[in-house]
Amino acid sequence: MNTETKNGYVLLVEDEDNLREALKLNLELEGYEITSVGDGAEALKKVNDEYYDLIILDVMLPELDGITVAENIRLQNNEVPILMLSAKSSSADRVLGLKKGADDYLTKPFNLEELLLRVKKLINKNKRLQDKETIGEVFEFGNNKVDFKAQTATNYQGKLIELSKKEIMLLKLLAENKNEVVTREKILQSVWGYNVYPTTRTIDNFILNFRKYFEEESRNPRFFHSVRGVGYKFTD
Repeated sequence: MNTETKNGYVLLVEDEDNLREALKLNLELEGYEITSVGDGAEALKKVNDEYYDLIILDVMLPELDGITVAENIRLQNNEVPILMLSAKSSSADRVLGLKKGADDYLTKPFNLEELLLRVKKLINKNKRLQDKETIGEVFEFGNNKVDFKAQTATNYQGKLIELSKKEIMLLKLLAENKNEVVTREKILQSVWGYNVYPTTRTIDNFILNFRKYFEEESRNPRFFHSVRGVGYKFTD
């Protein structure tokens, strides 16, 4: 899937068939790639499997309600923006939704144009937060030097290392997010592309390789760290 051609990837969680289809159609007309589901359990499964720029989440869902879904997503340290939809208009309900992890809250019935504006605003804000300052073609850390364009590195021992395209992409992503945990979802989106899911072990193997290449003590890494259950981090 070509990630460049879309304005954003949206998970739409709505159990009312007609509304779900109408929203899906209108969002697709705005250039968004939509995955739509009708219940909370399926929504959580999708969030675990794929990266999204935004979740549109109905509160009243069968079995697992939207509040519980939002809570679960935030417990996983996933900061994906959530726009909550609800027929409940009291301020207490709105506060509860925002408290449990929603970034925005829209009461049904809503104006379609307003929903589209809020969707656009949330996605743009999220993309701005995720677009880190890009680093140059040559990146140095410790006594290691990486040439992203040539796909090579010279390590602390002066040894020349040929790097695969995926290694270069992952290295660049970690370096651009220095000192911050990069989630597994973000790595999947940026390095492997949508709808291709390597296991956590695959990403772990890349990190182990980086330690082998660049760490003087691979068992006591200075640069490449795994953060259990969340993702990976580069520190310098």
